[in-house]
Amino acid sequence: MWMRAIQIAFVYVGTVVGAGFATGKEIVQFFTQYGAIAVVTIAVSGGLFIFLGTRLMIMANRLHARSYEQFNAYLFGKVSVVVNLFMFVVLFSVTAVMLSGAGAVFEEQLHMRADVGLALTMILAFVTMLFGLNGILSVNMIVVPLMIIFSFAISLMNESDLVWTKPPLAAFFSPFAYVAFNLAMAQVVLVPLATEVKDEKTIRLGGVLGGVLLMFILLSSHFALSLLPHLQSYSIPMAEVVKRSLASFYGLYVVIIYGEIFSSFVAGVFGLHRKLALFFRKPVFVLIALLLAMYAFSLVGYNALLSVLYPLFGYMSIIFIFLLFYRKMPS
Repeated sequence: MWMRAIQIAFVYVGTVVGAGFATGKEIVQFFTQYGAIAVVTIAVSGGLFIFLGTRLMIMANRLHARSYEQFNAYLFGKVSVVVNLFMFVVLFSVTAVMLSGAGAVFEEQLHMRADVGLALTMILAFVTMLFGLNGILSVNMIVVPLMIIFSFAISLMNESDLVWTKPPLAAFFSPFAYVAFNLAMAQVVLVPLATEVKDEKTIRLGGVLGGVLLMFILLSSHFALSLLPHLQSYSIPMAEVVKRSLASFYGLYVVIIYGEIFSSFVAGVFGLHRKLALFFRKPVFVLIALLLAMYAFSLVGYNALLSVLYPLFGYMSIIFIFLLFYRKMPS
């Protein structure tokens, strides 16, 4: 039971983290910029990840939901068709962003052509997807422990003094917005995973472990980031932290960034492929077409599209976690 629960926890963590999390940009945006109150809001986020993530998986297990469409049909009722269509568009866009981020890591950190990173990521994703959920489990069993060890090392190397200032009202909404967005995205993997596991005790333990690990990574990253002067001026603030405190491990940091981006990318591809494969007889060809479409999309400008989609998806995500809390647990 414990081994399976750890696998669930690692998939949970690996699906939530991504390009913004790995670089520290999301953590700054939602937490660190508000000062010492971030410790409280991160603790609230951890509690929400534990409670709502576990509730989501148990609910999916009892519904025997094999996809996020089936799960949303229970939450949203008649409007679930619109919600699922919109979510498909957002999921495709965000996953393409992850692919683009993987290319950027090769270009900016390894000084190689971005095309090399894109091609390698697509090949690795294709091979991983051939193994389905087991492939995603294997990826996260490698990436997430490295990320946890690295976060622990950062927390040991940096001592942060808490300076309390009056936080803006937005600081108190940030944990709800952060958890809502990430859970709405993570359901594409957590729903089918929970249905396959079946045992509720294992699911519950995995959800609790996953939420605790996410809170630990958030806290350790926040403490390190809070020491940086001119925090908002960095596009990759965690890179500056590593250069200052763990310069000799900078190569490992690049590997972990890539691994975090890749784990989120594969999770998105899994959810999209699972939906599209229902309409075609050759799932492998669907996977190839999906990866090529993402490659094309990652090369064009999509900032304007995401600037519209992200806020709308943010509102939908808030409704999502409200319904997740409000809807009766299936028997």
